[in-house]
Amino acid sequence: MKYILISLTAILLFTGCSSKKYFEPDDTNGKLKVEKSNISSTIKSMNRVGATLEDGEIITKDGLSEFKLPENFDFLNTAWDGKVIATNYKDKLLIGDKQIDVKDVVVAASLKDDKLAIVYSNNTIELIDINTNKSLFKEYLPISLANDTRITNPHFMGNLILFPTLNGKVIIVSSLTNESVKNISVDPDGEFNNIIFLHVIESSQTLIVGTPNKIVSISPKEILAKDYEVRDILVNNEDIYVATIDGQISKLTANLVEVAKKKYKYSKIHALAFTDSLYAIESQGYIINITEDFSNDRIYDFDFDSEDRLLVIDNKVYFNSDYITLP
Repeated sequence: MKYILISLTAILLFTGCSSKKYFEPDDTNGKLKVEKSNISSTIKSMNRVGATLEDGEIITKDGLSEFKLPENFDFLNTAWDGKVIATNYKDKLLIGDKQIDVKDVVVAASLKDDKLAIVYSNNTIELIDINTNKSLFKEYLPISLANDTRITNPHFMGNLILFPTLNGKVIIVSSLTNESVKNISVDPDGEFNNIIFLHVIESSQTLIVGTPNKIVSISPKEILAKDYEVRDILVNNEDIYVATIDGQISKLTANLVEVAKKKYKYSKIHALAFTDSLYAIESQGYIINITEDFSNDRIYDFDFDSEDRLLVIDNKVYFNSDYITLP
């Protein structure tokens, strides 16, 4: 009986593995002709705006930095004056070469002038004057027990500070009065509902916010929302691009009208990038290139191990200990 059970288990496991589906295009356009360069080490940790390498060097929107983080610190953001912000996920925050003691674990932070906006792992948000170390604003929000790791940083917009929380809200604080002026519920009911994307379209003063389950457009006129199982979000000018878990890539207007879409069956999109056209990095070793009007696409082979960390910033794709520059 014991051997029968073992055999049945083996059959079930084999059947489960063999039925797993993968993205397999009928044909590809060969390898994409791109410039490939090396970085000093592999990626240790990352977020939407940068990464920490195993040797302590960092990647930002300006590329590979010669700045080296102290041991046990991870990159979070860069301040408006270019200083690096990093956390030890314990009791310290690093701003440039200065370490600040904190009482809780910092998971996101932004700095403009002398005001430091922080999101803690217990979902508390705080605004601190770094010159006096005085707390200007603090709010304790409900603890979020399950979070998507793609936590985004606070955003300074004119005289407002946008705090993305871990429970599906954006708290807007005035930098003039240091008081909360608006509380926006983006995705209050999702299981994994922390804010993973936050971008302001300056031309229309429209705030685009995303969670793993939803995209919300907030303009002076209205608040609009659409449900998506999000893999990645990208905004280029006034266009929004969304890759979903089921392999669909959509193009939306700023008010979330879907103007085009393409479906790549069984694909698992890691990240999106935009140069003169849209690129999608796929986990089985492909780069999908879609024209801006979605009328045509090309699929290229891409030598990438899906177990590696992969980061896209602008037209650069960082993976393993290399990066490529998209055309």
